[in-house]
Amino acid sequence: MELYLGVDGGGTGCRAAVADRSGQVLGHGEAGSANIMSDPETSLRNVLRAAELALHDSGLAAGFGDLDAVLGLAGANVARAAERMTRHLPFGRSRLESDVTIAVKGALGAEDGIVATLGTGSIFAAQRDGLVRTVGGWGFRLSDLGGGARMGQAILEAALLAHDGLRPRSALLDALVVEAKGPEGLVTFAQEATPRDFAAFVPRIFGAAGIGDAAAMEVIARGQAEITGAIDLLLAEEALPICFLGGVGRLFEARLARRYADLIRAPKGTALEGALAMARGLA
Repeated sequence: MELYLGVDGGGTGCRAAVADRSGQVLGHGEAGSANIMSDPETSLRNVLRAAELALHDSGLAAGFGDLDAVLGLAGANVARAAERMTRHLPFGRSRLESDVTIAVKGALGAEDGIVATLGTGSIFAAQRDGLVRTVGGWGFRLSDLGGGARMGQAILEAALLAHDGLRPRSALLDALVVEAKGPEGLVTFAQEATPRDFAAFVPRIFGAAGIGDAAAMEVIARGQAEITGAIDLLLAEEALPICFLGGVGRLFEARLARRYADLIRAPKGTALEGALAMARGLA
């Protein structure tokens, strides 16, 4: 029996599915984050754990060596990180792709369009005549603008500046300082926090903005400007359908509905479905 594994891994978590030749999904598995540039060892453990759980869920007496696998992982657009991960993959046949590659495949299939993937990080891609151009996606430290981690970092920075009197205070900023037990707590948290830890503040930012918190609204406005800048760059040649993916993507899709009213489309499928389709193409 031919078996295929698709994996979708990013800063928030890792999802895997096993399917047969017809595309019927036989089992699912989930594990922790899988950004192979920021934490390759943890990413490998989580990829293998998600794959193991998907196999177990399928009920099949099969092992990793029986699988043709396509893994779309955050950080795989950096060649050195991808080469390091590839050496440790135990599957029968495997191909490592960037998470944006499988997102485009799942959302657009072979059609032209733009995919804005916004979760813990961010990456934007335009597909035209089968060729994909990407913007961003280089990781939390220097890129991933408009993503959840950068937004969380921004609100904590604002809290610290407000404490020092360098910017106006707000209810959310004051609460963050109190919860951290002072500015030292904010600094300690920031030194040890992962991108996922920073991104965990996104629901509070949007919630506070909804009741008029000026600092939260400022962070969202900055993120929105970064997102529209990337999308408009990809739209420069011609108008294309736009799909928003990821938890943060869905939040901004609602905010940008008027700006891109005639262009926003629902994705055809998920990034995980895109990985499975590509895995079946390995045969």
